[in-house]
Amino acid sequence: MPRTMYRKNRVVIGGQPAYPAPMDKIDGHSRRSTDYERIERAIRYLEENYRQQPNLMALAREAGLSEFHFQRLFRRWAGISPKRFVQYLTAGHAVRMLRESRTNLEAAYDSGLSGGGRLHDLLVNFHAVTPGELKRAGAGLTIQYGFHPSSFGECLIGATSRGVCHLSFLSKEDRRAALAELAAEWSRARLEEAPRVTAPLARRLFARVNGDSPGIDLHVRGTNFQIKVWEALLHIPPGGVVSYEDLARHIHAPRAVRAVANAVAHNPVAWLIPCHRVIRKSGALGGYRWGETRKKALLAWEAAQAGDVKSSAASRPADPDTSRRDPYTKSRRPRHPR
Repeated sequence: MPRTMYRKNRVVIGGQPAYPAPMDKIDGHSRRSTDYERIERAIRYLEENYRQQPNLMALAREAGLSEFHFQRLFRRWAGISPKRFVQYLTAGHAVRMLRESRTNLEAAYDSGLSGGGRLHDLLVNFHAVTPGELKRAGAGLTIQYGFHPSSFGECLIGATSRGVCHLSFLSKEDRRAALAELAAEWSRARLEEAPRVTAPLARRLFARVNGDSPGIDLHVRGTNFQIKVWEALLHIPPGGVVSYEDLARHIHAPRAVRAVANAVAHNPVAWLIPCHRVIRKSGALGGYRWGETRKKALLAWEAAQAGDVKSSAASRPADPDTSRRDPYTKSRRPRHPR
């Protein structure tokens, strides 16, 4: 029988590494980011092998975990089993979501997902730079930044005194490239590494559960057209998607589909401005600035969360304020007696 030894960061059986043991950090990276990397590998493996219907053992082996630890990790991350998660990764599911969005363009689910009739992302306060500030490219502005773990891998957050101006996910932990991207967006601003300042922001902006917004201020730099597109993106609810054509129609620019796609691709604030919720009208997901697999993970995760909320709310009486609405029409906030 092979001898089992426990070394730092991994379990070794008979002198050969078997699977990583539970840990807080791996090679300097937080466990939360490493967990996402394993989930991403599993998602990629599911995409490539879904016809063979890989079992839990195969998925766990691909993630480098035991079956028990992988199942627990996946449920903790997605809230559902890997088998059910596959359903949200298919193009068929994306097409169904598109059809629902086209039919009534719902901004609030009948389940009460909107939280008392309010569009969830309207709690994200949007501040665009003035034309003069746009021209100055950040001159006289200080941007504090930090690298932080998130549910979807390590991210870079940049913030000014007016709000979050940048949020990007790192590809292959390339911090230098991510920082260069931030510097290019605000070429004349002063960058100051301040992870203690951005850490509370990281905790708040990834605290959104079932459509609840953390009340984050955004300070973004873009052309008038880009700002218009980014504002429209805020009205697409979690678990929902729209096509580029639908988005172009809703900003009253039906012939500017290519320009809309370009604006979506240049969104400087991932996740909070949900550019991942725009897909092709065929149901294909299309590209994503921070990786196509991450886009699939974001969409499938949101669909799973929204699906769970909708199921749990089915037994509750319908809220009269949660009727179907156009996601590009602001809803009135309920007045509360003083």
